Amino acid sequence: MRRIRTRLPGRPLAVSVAVGAVLGLVSVPSATPSPRTTPAAAADNTATVFYYTKTRNWDRYNLHYAPDGGSWTTVPGVTMEAACTDWVKKTVTLGAAEGLRATFNDGAGTWDNNAGRNYALGTGTITVKDGVIAHSDPCGGDPDPAPEDGNRATVYYSTRTLGWTTANVHYQPAGGAWTTVPGAGMQAACAGWWKKDVELGTATSMKAAFNNGNGLWDNNKGADYTLPAGVTTVSDNTVTEDAGDPCADEAPDTRAPTAPAGVAARADGVSVVLTWEPSTDDTGVTRYQVIRTGGTRGDVVTDVGSTVFSDTNLEERTTYTYTVRAVDAAGNVSAASAAATATTGTKPPAPAAGKPLGTDPRKDPIYFVLTARFNDGDGSNNRGGSQHEKSGNAAGDDPMFRGDFKGLINKLDYIKGLGFSAVWITPVVLNRSDYDYHGYHGWDFYRVDPRLESAGASYQDLINAAHAKGMKIYQDVVYNHSSRWGAKGLFTPTVHGVRDSQWSWYYDEKQPGFEYDGLTVDPRSGKSYYNGDLWSTAEPTGNTCVNWGKPTGGKSPEGYTLYNCQWPSPTSGMFPKALYHTCWIGNWEGEDSRSCWLHEDLADFNTENAQVQNHLIGAYNKYIDMGVDGFRVDTAVHIPRTTWNRRFLPAIQDRVTQRHGAEAARNFFVFGEVASFVNDKWNRGSVNHSAQFFTWKERKEYSADDEKAALEMYDYEQQQGTGNQPTSTNAFLEGNAYHAPDRGRFSGMSVIDMRMHMNFGDASNAFHNGKDSDDSYHDATYNVVYVDSHDYGPNKSSERYTGGTDAWAENMSLMWTFRGIPTLYYGSEIEFQKGRKIDCGPSCPLAATGRAYYGDHVAGEVTSSDFSKVDSATGAVATTLAQPLVKHVQRLNQIRRAIPALQMGQYSTEGISGDMAFKRRYTSGGTDSFALVTVSGGATFTGVPNGTYTDAVTGDVRTVSNGTLSVAAPGKGNLRVYVLNGTGRIGTAGPYLK
Repeated sequence: MRRIRTRLPGRPLAVSVAVGAVLGLVSVPSATPSPRTTPAAAADNTATVFYYTKTRNWDRYNLHYAPDGGSWTTVPGVTMEAACTDWVKKTVTLGAAEGLRATFNDGAGTWDNNAGRNYALGTGTITVKDGVIAHSDPCGGDPDPAPEDGNRATVYYSTRTLGWTTANVHYQPAGGAWTTVPGAGMQAACAGWWKKDVELGTATSMKAAFNNGNGLWDNNKGADYTLPAGVTTVSDNTVTEDAGDPCADEAPDTRAPTAPAGVAARADGVSVVLTWEPSTDDTGVTRYQVIRTGGTRGDVVTDVGSTVFSDTNLEERTTYTYTVRAVDAAGNVSAASAAATATTGTKPPAPAAGKPLGTDPRKDPIYFVLTARFNDGDGSNNRGGSQHEKSGNAAGDDPMFRGDFKGLINKLDYIKGLGFSAVWITPVVLNRSDYDYHGYHGWDFYRVDPRLESAGASYQDLINAAHAKGMKIYQDVVYNHSSRWGAKGLFTPTVHGVRDSQWSWYYDEKQPGFEYDGLTVDPRSGKSYYNGDLWSTAEPTGNTCVNWGKPTGGKSPEGYTLYNCQWPSPTSGMFPKALYHTCWIGNWEGEDSRSCWLHEDLADFNTENAQVQNHLIGAYNKYIDMGVDGFRVDTAVHIPRTTWNRRFLPAIQDRVTQRHGAEAARNFFVFGEVASFVNDKWNRGSVNHSAQFFTWKERKEYSADDEKAALEMYDYEQQQGTGNQPTSTNAFLEGNAYHAPDRGRFSGMSVIDMRMHMNFGDASNAFHNGKDSDDSYHDATYNVVYVDSHDYGPNKSSERYTGGTDAWAENMSLMWTFRGIPTLYYGSEIEFQKGRKIDCGPSCPLAATGRAYYGDHVAGEVTSSDFSKVDSATGAVATTLAQPLVKHVQRLNQIRRAIPALQMGQYSTEGISGDMAFKRRYTSGGTDSFALVTVSGGATFTGVPNGTYTDAVTGDVRTVSNGTLSVAAPGKGNLRVYVLNGTGRIGTAGPYLK
């Protein structure tokens, strides 16, 4: 089901959320300020480039540049001149070019080239400070300063809570004109404070707003600040008149941080991973400088915000030396660390495509992870996104994209040690939204999201690593929708956007040739969530959005002007009806649930269109070719069954067969999310919206036109009603006998058992509701069974399961022995985040939710040579593995793995007394596995085959000669599994299985 998303411009709540995402109190200038002045046109464009020297401390500075479309200067470039304390500058003529590419160097081989990307600079006055580009004069030159014989305002502005590295004041003396955006550069006064003297002439006050010169503004929540003559301080929206100098009693911070210690470099192919211990400082370290020497490309200085740095795409068989310096908020730079060296090897070949393991999916219990929240193996691909500050994630140093494939690969032995042989991961395709770490806002379906990959830890590497351990990878896939920005290669809407004083913070400058990938930082905006390719002030050719760019007449809560066509939506006219649906869902159990949008940031595909079908089939063929073992299908209920059965499911089967063979195709596991959140057999009487409905083929022929067929099918099945749907005995024993299931009417899609899920507040309820529905599934032994997930807990609870440890143990004992495939959401083995709200979007930090980061609990080393067998564990992961539910699930997996009847068997409750008691059997070839199971309570089994039964839990042996076996209650969470001709006790006694 859907996750909580944010609203952004174009709908009533749009701007209030979007602005908050930038920096808590930070917003942008309101519509109120008077006209800003515009510089006179010049024959040639010029750029005055200021470069910050304090953190480099070079002997000299050169600007090496190329006007856009022009040639580079001769190395080392042109010499820069002193400007003011800690700054050098150079003015260059660009002709007709509207920007330049630039790097800086000391003339002796040490370079700052923006971590290999070069800087992209515009025209006018530009500052480059520690990798951040801004547009201001850091030496305090006012545009058109007033005579100095009038009134003066001395303004101190605090950026302590903002994290800005520069500040400008944009102002309007009372009765006068506004300065040109971004205003006048302020000078650093002391740690966290900036100062500017403003000549007011005859005015006694001024209007003002502040900005960082790079699109982030503080305009007093849309009202602007009114500042009088005299000394004034502005801090966190509080204005203090007739203030004292906030720096007067504060000695300048001149103490440098300690030098980083423990610097270690490790080469992996043509990449080097550098780690070090945090430095200490009296005011706090803000970043580190990594200096690399070696190779033929010259020295490189890179600023990083963590104590891990991944240096990639280096030269082969080359020795590199690294030193690290720490920098504090005042710009003080530590001494260099001890040097660390690493020698690269050869560039590894691209990993070979994998092949699905191809075994019966019912053998494999599933461990479900949100990849970005599970374990962080590479800090360099972490990204907080546009909601980092607003969500509270920044305060906890917990970016939404944190975990990655490298972290998952590193902990496969943890998952294997729990006993799981399949891992369900969230969608891997490149996402594009405001809070997209979970993966359900696909934008480029043909590309793996770079925020999940690392050198040596690509998606292919993960698949291959899992297969090498005998573990499957099930990939979450989305056929129903893209992000609100459409799908690259199919259709991407263009929205109206104007980079005026209100909206320049949001609409990034267009960067020709720059492509959004979620990871790479746009050098002009400093954002990894670049959107310059999505908007246009000019109406696009063929536009169908009405009143393009005209004000709607409404204002955002902050006072910003809202425009028509400013935000994509189904009813805006921005999406072609052939490719996307153009309505909102009104009835979630109605026909419109398949033909309208779920949410404003989920653009609903017209999946009955051949072009859309081909786009999605082609995309997912890529991942089939890589060797994934199955697909979990998101929002399957919102696509007509006719489209699944005609197009998508046959395409999956055909591709797996073509690439990997018929046996792999037969066992390629597709399980759909059909969200029927009610406690009845059929979802409010609607067969089209019930999970079991999607496991069947069609019962009659419909129109050859897919769209017409969807409507015909919907009407026919609803008229037939729930009483005329197909039934099956595939999950049930015939007496004590297993019978070959009839697979002839199987659609190709199994499902998540929503009815059991909804009733797992109590294991007995889940059991009885589950078996009540089993005759309506094609084969319920393939149902995926879980207690809670990334969306809901039982009874549609919005919290992670909090029924207690004993109840968890009981639920697990049922799931691991009853029909279906047991599935555990990451962390439930330690009741992780129990009682916490599962998802609250960016309105609270992820650390406070059921999607919190799990890596701290699996920190350390763990090795597992077999399923449920941990050979060694150190650190936090050893503590995690000692928890009672961990021991419980390990043994349950041991028992289930050893008894085929518990994996693939049909079941019956015939002749059995007891609450959660049943018999199961699986017969195939030389295998005949028969088991009698009771969970928590006692049971009597009558009419069972005579013979010797051994309890897999206790080793107790019983001889049955009269067809009857009675079992005493083992206790809550415990169970008994008497196996005909069983081999004995499986595993050792634990906290529940004893």
